[in-house]
Amino acid sequence: MKVTLSALDTSESSFTPLVVIELAQDVKEETKEWLKNRIIAKKKDGDNNDDFLTMAECQFIIKHELENLRAKDEKMIPGYPQAKLYPGKSLLRRLLTSGIVIQVFPLHDSEALKKLEDTWYTRFALKYQPIDSIRGYFGETIALYFGFLEYFTFALIPMAVIGLPYYLFVWEDYDKYVIFASFNLIWSTVILELWKRGCANMTYRWGTLLMKRKFEEPRPGFHGVLGINSITGKEEPLYPSYKRQLRIYLVSLPFVCLCLYFSLYVMMIYFDMEVWALGLHENSGSEWTSVLLYVPSIIYAIVIEIMNRLYRYAAEFLTSWENHRLESAYQNHLILKVLVSLATLLITSQILNQIMESFLPYWLQRKHGVRVKRKVQALKADIDATLYEQVILEKEMGTYLGTFDDYLELFLQFGYVSLFSCVYPLAAAFAVLNNFTEVNSDALKMCRVFKRPFSEPSANIGVWQLAFETMSVISVVTNCALIGMSPQVNAVFPESKADLILIVVAVEHALLALKFILAFAIPDKPRHIQMKLARLEFESLEALKQQQMKLVTENLKEEPMESGKEKAT
Repeated sequence: MKVTLSALDTSESSFTPLVVIELAQDVKEETKEWLKNRIIAKKKDGDNNDDFLTMAECQFIIKHELENLRAKDEKMIPGYPQAKLYPGKSLLRRLLTSGIVIQVFPLHDSEALKKLEDTWYTRFALKYQPIDSIRGYFGETIALYFGFLEYFTFALIPMAVIGLPYYLFVWEDYDKYVIFASFNLIWSTVILELWKRGCANMTYRWGTLLMKRKFEEPRPGFHGVLGINSITGKEEPLYPSYKRQLRIYLVSLPFVCLCLYFSLYVMMIYFDMEVWALGLHENSGSEWTSVLLYVPSIIYAIVIEIMNRLYRYAAEFLTSWENHRLESAYQNHLILKVLVSLATLLITSQILNQIMESFLPYWLQRKHGVRVKRKVQALKADIDATLYEQVILEKEMGTYLGTFDDYLELFLQFGYVSLFSCVYPLAAAFAVLNNFTEVNSDALKMCRVFKRPFSEPSANIGVWQLAFETMSVISVVTNCALIGMSPQVNAVFPESKADLILIVVAVEHALLALKFILAFAIPDKPRHIQMKLARLEFESLEALKQQQMKLVTENLKEEPMESGKEKAT
């Protein structure tokens, strides 16, 4: 059996494919030729120095070029009249939606991956992650996630250490209760401010701290009338912002509010079922009714999981329909929609997520790898069998859909710890235990379960920083309310509930003021980073002045020469 892969049919022995484009089996030759010519036409001459760019950066550049292949005069894809095109339409997106291109993915670098695994997760030990190596292989976006995961895990340890004795000794003194809640509120503010400083350190070292989002290229799904961007001067699709705002406020926002109402309604039904099951058990007291007490929680968990999945699909569709120009804007609006529904079970969902996301796919992948090796050994083809085996193995791997679900899990942890740790002090301890295994399971997932994702440059964790900060503000209200409702505090005000409410509100405002003072007092960037940025800005201005002086001097030299020529004439 003869197997041919166009990516492998090359006379250059040193050829190393960076990105694989898998086409459908029955793609017409004229379509292949047209796509190849469009890709070649986009190619620019550049430096061949292999040390200048990492493999991940080269793959990102290829992805950028492929995504910015846009239709000009074509009305359809050659050979497929049903696949219509219009000026400005992303060719790669149309090829994917038409089923002509199956998938596009970057290949792993086996040698570099093995080195990364050896220093990352194969040897179980309490150590820091190789964040710079992760960044070099997967890019800044994924490196920032693992950096935040590690930082957040260590930041949870003080809350876990304080929560354990609080839970074991069941303190009834409300003064200690207030002290624990106050420490919780200060902790949630300080860790987020310190993370911003650590994030600035990393991204400055990587050269992405000063990224300008407004100069990003349009995302592949962005569509509109082909025109000239007034800022960059480049040809790209143009879409009026007022149309996007109408879609957001007249369609997306009402839909999200309706879903929020429906989720609250389902929660009320769950509470009614709990009351019914409890009343039935108190009346009969049988073993059957004791088992029945768990049924409402099981039904609620299943219903919530189904609702969350359906809502996620609807949120992705609506966010895509809103037609955001930048990928960062698309991700921000998607995150804001999904954060409305936070009804999920902490410990159970985390354990199930680790099994479903990492270990089960890894086991299935190993079984698939054995079958592929047998097929490769049976082939008698004049190709590089090792490279062919790698391509076949990796194209069957799952696709990593981004850091959204990973950040969402950490956000839910932060919510449980900051909102309800006074009621359930073990929340932080369970989160720490989960995250120590999460680091290794996520590393395994990135290296051996999913295809290698395209790297993406990032300056920070984006809108998730705002989400965590908003949750920390909400935690002030929640903790103050929990303190006000505690029996110990209510015993101090047996008759006047109005005085209790006023005191709780006053404490809440004082804690909010303390949080904002702390946020203001702790700079987002360390002093040495601020100095380096100021120095960089000064050097840029000096370079600009020297360039302007050079131009003025050259013009002054040219003017006497021109006047001399005029006299001679």
